[in-house]
Amino acid sequence: MQTIKCVVVGDGAVGKTCLLISYTTNKFPSEYVPTVFDNYAVTVMIGGEPYTLGLFDTAGQEDYDRLRPLSYPQTDVFLVCFSVVSPSSFENVKEKWVPEISHHCPRTPFLLVGTQVDLRDDSNTVEKLAKNKQRPISPESGEKLARDLRAVKYVECSALTQVKRAAAYTRDDIKALLTYHHPHYPLQMTFYDLFLTERPEECIRRGDTRCP
Repeated sequence: MQTIKCVVVGDGAVGKTCLLISYTTNKFPSEYVPTVFDNYAVTVMIGGEPYTLGLFDTAGQEDYDRLRPLSYPQTDVFLVCFSVVSPSSFENVKEKWVPEISHHCPRTPFLLVGTQVDLRDDSNTVEKLAKNKQRPISPESGEKLARDLRAVKYVECSALTQVKRAAAYTRDDIKALLTYHHPHYPLQMTFYDLFLTERPEECIRRGDTRCP
């Protein structure tokens, strides 16, 4: 069975682990536990053939800056995550995360992912940001950053509500994402199809949640 490797990066506490747990188990973790390194896997069907989608969760804290790149080799695609209610995590996409993955994997494509969109309209969260003269990151700002950094696409999601959005999403925009390194992957199948759409029922029945 062939494997598609996806590595998720971004600041600590932006919801990377929650995103993966929500996708692989259909559950939302009730407590925040900082990630060191963790792997998840689900089985997906591409052109009638089973593939293993390997999801590599990484720690965003500076303490792990030297260890984190050890998970980068042979990556097929990165998810660069920031929280739409954390302006600093948004800034770090440009200042830290894209430079880091570009240094180690200059030819590997990435998606820019805005997480925690359920908090964008939360009155308490908006009030806390306003006290620091800040506001939630708008979809338009995310789209602009994605264009500036040459991300394949900007998408937004909420692990809590499992809301998934793709502004002006077109298949042509990202159809080459998986075929970038792997011509044997079907052109009609994209990483968006595999990850940012509903999880295949077969994966739920099989209970594939973590790598051995």
